[in-house]
Amino acid sequence: MASKNSFGARGSLDVGGSSYEIYRLAAAGDVARLPYSLKVLLENLLRTEDGANITADHVRALVNWDAKAKPSTEIQFTPGRVVMQDFTGVPCVVDLATMREAMSDLGGDPNKINPLAPAELVIDHSVIADVFGAPDSFDRNVELEYQRNRERYQFLRWGQGAFADFKVVPPGTGIVHQVNIEYLARTVIVRDGVAYPDTCVGTDSHTTMVNGLGVVGWGVGGIEAEAAMLGQPVSMLIPSVVGFKLSGALPDGATATDLVLTITEKLRQHGVVGKFVEFYGPGVAEVPLANRATIGNMSPEYGSTIAVFPIDEETVRYLQLTGRGEDEVALVEAYAKEQGLWHDPSVEPEYSEYLELDLSTVVPSIAGPKRPQDRVSLSDGKVAFRTSLRDYVADEDGTPHTDVDEAVEETFPASDPVSVRDGNGGESPRELVSAAARANGRTSKPVRVTLDDGNEFELDHGAVVIAAITSCTNTSNPSVMVGAALVAKKAVERGLNRKPWVKTTLAPGSKVVMDYYERAGLTPYLEKLGFHLVGYGCTTCIGNSGPLPEQISAAVNEHDLAVVSVLSGNRNFEGRINPDVKMNYLASPPLVVAYALAGTMDLDLTTEALGTDAQGEPVYLSDLWPSPAEIEEVVDSAIASEMFTRDYADVFAGDETWQSLPTPTGSTFEWDPQSTYVRKPPYFEGMQAEPAPVTDIAAARVLAKLGDSVTTDHISPAGAIKQDSPAGEYLSSHGISRRDFNSYGSRRGNHEVMIRGTFANIRLRNLLAPGTEGGFTRDFTQAESPADAPVTSIYDASVSYADAGIPLVVLAGKEYGSGSSRDWAAKGTALLGVRAVIAESFERIHRSNLIGMGVLPLQFPEGENAESLGLTGEESFDITGVEAMNAGETPSTVRVKARGAGGEVEFDAVVRIDTPGEAEYYRHGGIMQYVLRQLVGS
Repeated sequence: MASKNSFGARGSLDVGGSSYEIYRLAAAGDVARLPYSLKVLLENLLRTEDGANITADHVRALVNWDAKAKPSTEIQFTPGRVVMQDFTGVPCVVDLATMREAMSDLGGDPNKINPLAPAELVIDHSVIADVFGAPDSFDRNVELEYQRNRERYQFLRWGQGAFADFKVVPPGTGIVHQVNIEYLARTVIVRDGVAYPDTCVGTDSHTTMVNGLGVVGWGVGGIEAEAAMLGQPVSMLIPSVVGFKLSGALPDGATATDLVLTITEKLRQHGVVGKFVEFYGPGVAEVPLANRATIGNMSPEYGSTIAVFPIDEETVRYLQLTGRGEDEVALVEAYAKEQGLWHDPSVEPEYSEYLELDLSTVVPSIAGPKRPQDRVSLSDGKVAFRTSLRDYVADEDGTPHTDVDEAVEETFPASDPVSVRDGNGGESPRELVSAAARANGRTSKPVRVTLDDGNEFELDHGAVVIAAITSCTNTSNPSVMVGAALVAKKAVERGLNRKPWVKTTLAPGSKVVMDYYERAGLTPYLEKLGFHLVGYGCTTCIGNSGPLPEQISAAVNEHDLAVVSVLSGNRNFEGRINPDVKMNYLASPPLVVAYALAGTMDLDLTTEALGTDAQGEPVYLSDLWPSPAEIEEVVDSAIASEMFTRDYADVFAGDETWQSLPTPTGSTFEWDPQSTYVRKPPYFEGMQAEPAPVTDIAAARVLAKLGDSVTTDHISPAGAIKQDSPAGEYLSSHGISRRDFNSYGSRRGNHEVMIRGTFANIRLRNLLAPGTEGGFTRDFTQAESPADAPVTSIYDASVSYADAGIPLVVLAGKEYGSGSSRDWAAKGTALLGVRAVIAESFERIHRSNLIGMGVLPLQFPEGENAESLGLTGEESFDITGVEAMNAGETPSTVRVKARGAGGEVEFDAVVRIDTPGEAEYYRHGGIMQYVLRQLVGS
């Protein structure tokens, strides 16, 4: 649909003999003061203005943005494209496949159902580092990957052939975010003759890596991604924008990883959740594109929506290096300069808040043992580890706690108020001395271990059992990857080797990494230390680290050892990396190699030797660390544009294994009735060409009564599937053994599993079933009196209510649905039969997702809640006034009447359908139904 063009912004731009239609920002007013990111949003509104969802008033709100005001204006952002990884992307493709069948049932052409915005899916989350330290590690891991995921891959292979504007990057190619910056990202998109800034949403939180390339994009849930694929806008508030000024340059010895850990710590301390972060100033030019991408990648770790760098000469240089065409690169530069999107270090835009960092102050760092923002200077690593270790081991492990405590008590007695108080809000003298005394103590619990190859050693607390060069965060960065290989080369030349208890893995984000390793002759040195290629995928960082050797795993668990992983990834949360590993540290790839040599965190890498050479001389990290000139020489000689051109020339074709997968053909998918991974969902059953009238809700029962701050993690299925859960019982009934249950994440394409896991989080507290924790409720169909209703699972109760034709509601407190935007939090709610959610307040995205699934979000009157109104959840609810929507109006309130043993309670609930587009979605029963009917009608 063409823009209404209220501001006369439509014009043309001639570049290299080609003419492009553009929407000039200057036509909207004085926009020079606006941050880069808001200029991108402004162009989006000018180009998509339709007079209904996107109006001239929205454009004016952006032009007149008040940097200091609290965000309150909601706009509709239309992303230029969608990127997905396989775990989160499968449900999106399942829904598209189901829409095709519904289109056919309605007498339409199923081939009309295609993504209306370009959609690309990279299969990168399924490879596991089962095999390591061997020349055939990669081949064997890929073979196992195909065995485990055959059904899913066949389905995606079908989708690749069936849908237009949908492409799949097959397994063994790279990590979605690195593939995005190296190939998929356009920086400036050209579509139907119109040129506009590349914007995207992705079904992975680290989609923000593309911010380093000047692309405004972030991670979303599946429903928002599907909406974007189907050409629908994403609701968002015009955000606060934090300006982060960079100056100086990184000192020798500091890496991009050290820089990003410093920025992560600084932004997390400042508080940027839900805000845009934008980098500017003279130091921007000193930050290579790969470093910018590393910083953008970590945006979820400090909580911002994006962390973007504007377009400049470095952006252009990177586009050229990665093989983008001359015309494409010329357009990026010309468009950015024409629209005021080109970075000028002398100009300071207006920002909501300001931060600054002198790059020369960055020092070598690690982060851990359980959060990315817990940065520790490498020189303090040993002391910090010993201090943290106290949280992971028991008193009887050998540290003389009593002696330490007595010494501290003697110097700073607890009875002395000065000892235990610090007027500045920091740690007291007693706490500081106690921490230092404990850190200097050595907690030790050595255990003898013998491996199958005869290697015998002592395993102790702090042993590094995983050293992984992994994740798009750093493997996209040639300087740190070459640095790691040069550390390995120098170590091998000095006769050092990894410790035998260290599982070493190399999982680059793209094939280009192995290309330049080969050209530089560095691969043999990495392999000598056990860093063989294990896969091109998101392995250790997401918990696909694979098992530890049996003997090591047994020793760790039998003796409760606090062992360590060191990885070059972006997340190190407790329990995430490996079930045997309690402490996890993020580090640069060169430091990952160094810790593999050291074999322990209980070592100061800045002063203590990593080992001894053949002559018995100590070898220090400083002996192995390459100079910037050494790294630059290898980068310049070993990396060439044709590597990217060659590796991405036929990137969607895949290898022989992918191409030989038996794959269904045709415009509609042949569902396998025996599949427990991919099943046809019931969203369109009985759907008519015209939507049925919206109806009021009568005699509804409460499925769950919930308190404040119930997150989407509480609602959405996640993690392992318990055998005695409804989902486990379903899989068992289909002949699936416990060891093959896999996770909810891997079975997101099967609604039967996911429904049974909705509201089943082990920490959910349903106040309707007091004394329980997890997915339990009371079933009022099973007793004459509500007081006698038995406790059962939420899923089983929902089946009883469906059989009885009884609609359901959920009662909730403040901030309902906060946290990550999880599609199944809304999908599962709808499929359980919930017609309305009545809450004190909603998290914006989950509220929108509920509407997208046809669930009515209602808000208690201001100052009221379930408790103040005397609602127990045992009542029967009537909700009237909803039918007014049939006349094209969205009522501001509806009447809610609750009948219970204590009488009747009535109140006016606020209808939280906030935009005309949301009203259309609700009238049609959901966003997919709305889009389907529009396509049938067209």
